[in-house]
Amino acid sequence: MTDSTDAAPVSAAAAAPDPVEPVRFDTRVAVLVRDDLATWQRLNVTAFLASGVASDPELIGEPYADADDTEYLPLLRQPVMVFEADAEVLSAARARGVERGMRVAVYTAEMFATTHDAANRAAVRRVAGSDLDLVGVALHGPRNAVDRLVKRARLHG
Repeated sequence: MTDSTDAAPVSAAAAAPDPVEPVRFDTRVAVLVRDDLATWQRLNVTAFLASGVASDPELIGEPYADADDTEYLPLLRQPVMVFEADAEVLSAARARGVERGMRVAVYTAEMFATTHDAANRAAVRRVAGSDLDLVGVALHGPRNAVDRLVKRARLHG
């Protein structure tokens, strides 16, 4: 039996992924935005939903710094795929994501009329999940499972 204290320590450089080699993630982050929104609404919804996904500390990378040592905020460690779809697809993705235990963020039409976080939460709280007027949904879960939930959506473009 080998004592774990006998193992050679792994340096940070050895543990860090090669910045040139592509990384294949086991999970996927997908944002679905309703296809009938104005451009400013699509951008707003995407930003809010991405911030919900970013609330998971395991998904956040390290802070950035430039050559002048100016520090910048950390970003998500993996790409965010942005899709567009109709209300039916968003509702189905939300329901299936919840059923499968995925991390799900929602943005409802009512939230466009609110001015702060507490009012946003209250707007969602008043409505049963299946009745939410969704304009955006973000999902984080196993790659294949998320891919199946967004297959009826198209990449935003």
